[in-house]
Amino acid sequence: MTASVTVRVPAKVNVQLAVGPLRPDGFHDLANVFLAVGLYDEVTVRPHDGLKVTCEGPDADKVPLDAGNLAARAALALAARHGREANVHIHIAKDIPVAGGMAGGSADGAGALLACDALWGTGASRDELLEICAELGSDVPFSLVGGAALGRGRGELLTPLETGGTFHWVFAVADGGLSTPAVYAECDRLRAGTAVPDPEPSADLLAALRAGDAPALAAVLANDLQPAALSLRPALAGTLAAGSGAGALAALVSGSGPTTAFLAADESAARKVADALTASGTCRAVRTARGPVPGATVVAG
Repeated sequence: MTASVTVRVPAKVNVQLAVGPLRPDGFHDLANVFLAVGLYDEVTVRPHDGLKVTCEGPDADKVPLDAGNLAARAALALAARHGREANVHIHIAKDIPVAGGMAGGSADGAGALLACDALWGTGASRDELLEICAELGSDVPFSLVGGAALGRGRGELLTPLETGGTFHWVFAVADGGLSTPAVYAECDRLRAGTAVPDPEPSADLLAALRAGDAPALAAVLANDLQPAALSLRPALAGTLAAGSGAGALAALVSGSGPTTAFLAADESAARKVADALTASGTCRAVRTARGPVPGATVVAG
């Protein structure tokens, strides 16, 4: 048996998040256009006497290390399907902002799943891995796939999307997190009494991705959860204004927040926006990244 396996898995930004009406099961149908970006967690697994999760890196103290961690749940799910014990030490080297709307927990789940499959030699098919990912959470399948994709249903039903170039991003990390269920609940509250259309991807946005056209993409970025995130965390408006004032092509809340995302024209423009955000005092940390990048990838083992 391999001594250990390490998987690198990226963060995501939602370039479109269209949220449909509340479903009877408490979820919402989505048209969720994901783009994987080059901020990474690395998940290393090795044999162990029982299941253990450890974590290092920025905000590691905010990562749960019990069986509720998505990486632990991924190991347990794969082990159960293949009739074995999840006797594995999962170590997460975290660089994706925690509780920031960038799918860091989902990335760890996808990374642990792929790593355990390689460590144990279970030989799970891609379809089986994606099925387990969907059971773990709405964003986990995309963390496995990466690149760019349209997510339907709760976001777990993926269609790969063509991209024609590289997009440059700046991310402003806020103090504290925002509860995803709370943001969806606030979205429902703000939209109460209005007719909410079924979510559909923007044809103009998909065309901008295919063309690799950053200005065209900037014109159509959209997040239906942004009003709710701003309602719960009004200070985010100052962060969005600081990045826009520094020349970002577009600014939006990333997913359910509270991380804010800024699309820049090129690498030089991204550095200028990042410097301005750092100087603004409106966020805790600033990161730059480009996308699309591949999904979960075995890098050692």
